Amino acid sequence: MRALLTLAIFLTSLIASPMAVAAPSVASVQRDVDRLRTLAAEKYEAANEANIRIKQLERESVTLIAKEAILKEKLNASSEILARIAIANFQGHGFGKTIDLMFSADPTQYLSDASVLDIITRGYSQELQEFKRNKQKVEASRYVVSDKTALLKREKLRLNKEVASAKSALAKAEKLLKSLKKEDREKLAQQEAERENKILSDSKRFAANYAGDNSRGSIALKYALKQIGDIYVWAAAGPTRWDCSGLTMRAYQTAGVSLPHSSRIQVKYGKSISYNSLKPGDLLFFGKPISHVSMYMGGGKMVQAPRPGKRVEVVNLTKRFGSKPFVGARRL
Repeated sequence: MRALLTLAIFLTSLIASPMAVAAPSVASVQRDVDRLRTLAAEKYEAANEANIRIKQLERESVTLIAKEAILKEKLNASSEILARIAIANFQGHGFGKTIDLMFSADPTQYLSDASVLDIITRGYSQELQEFKRNKQKVEASRYVVSDKTALLKREKLRLNKEVASAKSALAKAEKLLKSLKKEDREKLAQQEAERENKILSDSKRFAANYAGDNSRGSIALKYALKQIGDIYVWAAAGPTRWDCSGLTMRAYQTAGVSLPHSSRIQVKYGKSISYNSLKPGDLLFFGKPISHVSMYMGGGKMVQAPRPGKRVEVVNLTKRFGSKPFVGARRL
């Protein structure tokens, strides 16, 4: 009887107070938030590449459409010439289709008629060949424009997907933070502020001690170091907000080098440098696929705009930046 009573009390306690799921620790939330913010930065860099591809395709499309318009003008001119030739030849060979041709609002339609072209070909082969060439160019141009338009559409879809993915990662990070108790959120915010303030203080000290020279790399590096403490914002390239490739792009612009706003495309510029041969100003690339670029400072340090929630900083260079492996360096 006593055993049954004990069991009943136990079951009643389970119903009244279901087993609580342990709340995530402050440390685990911090790790997850950092990971999600880093993931957002990766997606934003993919979006930067898509943005450049879109702009390039738009420029190419405008150029192709303009060329197609010129080709159409040439085709129309060739058509008019052949139409006049056809009329003149039919006038010299009697009526028949000549009446229709002479009074047609669009005489060029008769150029597809085999008998008409046969007469023209006998004395005007050069004009006919020019007409055919222009017609082929116009048709080829239409296919190219159509292909570019389809490619452009795919790139825009890719851009939207990468941006949405980045925003989703940031939203998850915010949700995690909100899942904490108020006192834990405040504790986490204080710890993060202390950590970032130390990084900022150290970064300013490293920047102040850098002398450099008048080389391209040094000029670019000095510019980047002046931005210490500026916040990370996707697609930003100054004057007070930056993403990783926006900072390196603008820094090298001051040294007379033009770079695209994309780490995945910047890696194609300059010459490859080994990890053990780095000099100040060399660009450092991380991730597979590449999703981060920073700049070597010397002394085993690098300057960078790392991710949402952080500022331009100087940190130690290692062969892994978080989960991203070092994949190469370029000297401009």
